[in-house]
Amino acid sequence: MERIANAVRPRLASAVTAAGPRLAGLARAAVRVRPGHLPRLPRPRTGRTWQYTAGAATAGLALAAGVVTVAGPWDASGQRTAERDRAAALERSGGADHGRSGTDAGAPRPAPSAAPVLAGLGGTTSAVGTKKAAPDPEALSGVLGPLLDAPALGGPRSAAVVDVTTGARLYGADAGRALIPASTTKIATAVAALSALGPDHRLTTRTALEPDTRELVLVGGGDPTLTAHTRPDGWAGLRALAADTAGALDRRGIHEITLSYDTTLFTGPALHPIGVNDNLAPVSALTVDEGRTDGSDRGPVTRVADPAADAAARFAGFLKDAGITTTSPGPSKASTRAETLATVSSPPLSALVERMLTNSDNDIAEALARHTALAGGQPASFDGGAEAIATQLRKLGLPMAGAAFHDGSGLDRDDRLTADLLTALLVKAGDPHRPGLRPVLTGLPVAGFTGTLSTRYTDGAAGVVRAKTGTLTGVNTLAGTVVDKDGRLLAFAFLASDTTDAVGAQAALDKAATALAG
Repeated sequence: MERIANAVRPRLASAVTAAGPRLAGLARAAVRVRPGHLPRLPRPRTGRTWQYTAGAATAGLALAAGVVTVAGPWDASGQRTAERDRAAALERSGGADHGRSGTDAGAPRPAPSAAPVLAGLGGTTSAVGTKKAAPDPEALSGVLGPLLDAPALGGPRSAAVVDVTTGARLYGADAGRALIPASTTKIATAVAALSALGPDHRLTTRTALEPDTRELVLVGGGDPTLTAHTRPDGWAGLRALAADTAGALDRRGIHEITLSYDTTLFTGPALHPIGVNDNLAPVSALTVDEGRTDGSDRGPVTRVADPAADAAARFAGFLKDAGITTTSPGPSKASTRAETLATVSSPPLSALVERMLTNSDNDIAEALARHTALAGGQPASFDGGAEAIATQLRKLGLPMAGAAFHDGSGLDRDDRLTADLLTALLVKAGDPHRPGLRPVLTGLPVAGFTGTLSTRYTDGAAGVVRAKTGTLTGVNTLAGTVVDKDGRLLAFAFLASDTTDAVGAQAALDKAATALAG
């Protein structure tokens, strides 16, 4: 608790001092968003809730003080409506269980966030200036330059810092140089998917009964979060689909069935160019629990060789438990005449994006790249997904010079991004006119508390830095946002190549991000 208090106290005082004169009476200008704009997510059960709440409060206070427009829209109590509805999904320290499908009537109520504090400060839909100007670029260069020249950062490197409110670049060092981005690629994938599909889009897995042959087809909808866990906690459940399907068959007097499965939504190679790897299962339109073999929900682990066959076999077992006997399942394709018997749908895309970014989930990233391709009329393959991501980013007017995509996860070493593009993506996600992109910011790991940053910044800017990490052999990257001491939201991107000490490189990048916090 002492670390939390020390992290919160100085930024609370600074945020209130900077913003106080400008925020009086702004509650009257608050705009109410219609109910149901975003789905309400359950509070995951986790022992780290108190840690996240403290970290979120810190960042939320400073963000409210300096750049209220970035976080809007707001309701009459002064709390950002989207943040309120997604609060539960953001509390978790990372994992597979921080969202819901919107159909679980018995789920816990959303966790409280910073409503009392924000109501005291007031809410607004217009920009709020701070008492102090943006950081001086020359002074910032004097601070960041030596930190980013650290020997631990290897050879070629690229860096940029941008004021999210104004879009002005405050610092750049080879910011237009394209380097291997590693998992910061997922920021681009998130922006592209949300732009193409919208934050409320859901992925549906279904069963269909062929009218003539009485063949039952399990049709994959490309949901990478489909789970066979006894308690799905809001994610689409394979057990529930089996129970509903068995009920539909029983009502038709059917208790023996030929079982098949359909994976034709996705095309092209299932195996990533890196080959068999514990960080990613073969990509399939039908997979359960990401093909994991140990019951885990994050991190590297041995995967099943054929996720679709594994999912179908488990589905057959659940049907058997419900009184339906099946043949051994095999691949097929549901006809247009097949009758849909039952469906389960994922939580909204916003929740999938947040989970992907918080946990650096490669399986979700590759699935979302394929859905982006489908939305744009491209083949749902590695190549089609890569092209679709680039197409969506060009439509948004982002700086694409030097950028090259070969996948959605960043595992491909041929991917190239620039610090300019990464910061532009974060600024776009904070655009008050594009609230559908906000999950890109809310899904970023919180320093010292959640996801891939949960064990970093323990002696630094805990709760103030939010960033996507990237690590491959010889590559270390970091891109995200930080609230400075004056309550101003900054976007940053640091890319380093030819590193030889991953731990040392991470520490160097963390020091640079901490310096931005002031």
